[in-house]
Amino acid sequence: MTPPPFDPELAPVVETLRALRPPLAQLTDIPGRRELNAAEHRTVEELAAAYPAYQVAEEYAGDVPLLVLRPAESVGVLYYVHGGGTIVGSHLGQDVPNLLDWAGGLNLTIVSPGYRLAPEHPYPVPVEDCYAGLLWTVERCAGPVVVGGISAGGGLAAATALLARDRGGPQLAGQLLICPMLDDRNDTPSAVDLDGHGLWDRTANNVGWTAYLGDRRGTDEVPAYAAAARAAELSGLPPAFLDVGTAETFRDEVVAYASRIWQAGGEAELHVWPGGFHGFDSLVPEAQVSRAARAARLTWLLKRLPGAPAAR
Repeated sequence: MTPPPFDPELAPVVETLRALRPPLAQLTDIPGRRELNAAEHRTVEELAAAYPAYQVAEEYAGDVPLLVLRPAESVGVLYYVHGGGTIVGSHLGQDVPNLLDWAGGLNLTIVSPGYRLAPEHPYPVPVEDCYAGLLWTVERCAGPVVVGGISAGGGLAAATALLARDRGGPQLAGQLLICPMLDDRNDTPSAVDLDGHGLWDRTANNVGWTAYLGDRRGTDEVPAYAAAARAAELSGLPPAFLDVGTAETFRDEVVAYASRIWQAGGEAELHVWPGGFHGFDSLVPEAQVSRAARAARLTWLLKRLPGAPAAR
């Protein structure tokens, strides 16, 4: 099948980035990718200097580090999980600054967990780290809490919401799932058709899921808390926002997850952005489709956190 085209504003960028950072092909590629990502990591002091409107600190939920940014008058909390295929990235990486680029005016406390990475720490360690950080957040930060994340972080956020539901944990105001990594089976038409295209293709996705799940990847032994698409029941979850590009691996699994939430009687807002590749709005923020994606997320967050100031 012919894959859908990239948006004209995005196409030149995605090809350049793919040449600079080819998608992962095997587990042995992980250390090299971590070295590249480490160059983006910032210290707490650097973040505090860059965002003077926030009190910035690193705190701990047991052994799990948490980046915490508190505005002077917080109206709620966004518990935001970084991406990286569960194998790279950090709470001190680029994902929180990217988030603040479009959500920094909402007066939200931002908490981002530094979950331990696979393959050194396979399932269930990363999701349990995220859940521990969520419990810490609910106990110590006032206001409604939205759990969210991007890519693998979106998948971990969805799994954390499932854990909160099934363990009788915190009542969440919503779940913000940005191009989430939800299904280890990696066999949808978008995964197959877009292999070899974009920044996170089917081959790279298999590397991430294999690191996280080992030999269980793709088998009937994978639990819902490892891959949220495996959940048999999606009722009783907080309202969800999901977005994804038409030209990325995760397109069909995200659409299916939203559809199953609706079928279970739940609330989900789904956006499928024409020509978007994985993480497009963070990498090409001035593109028209990127501005539209960020505006849609802001509108949804304002519904979940009504005390937030209207976006300007």
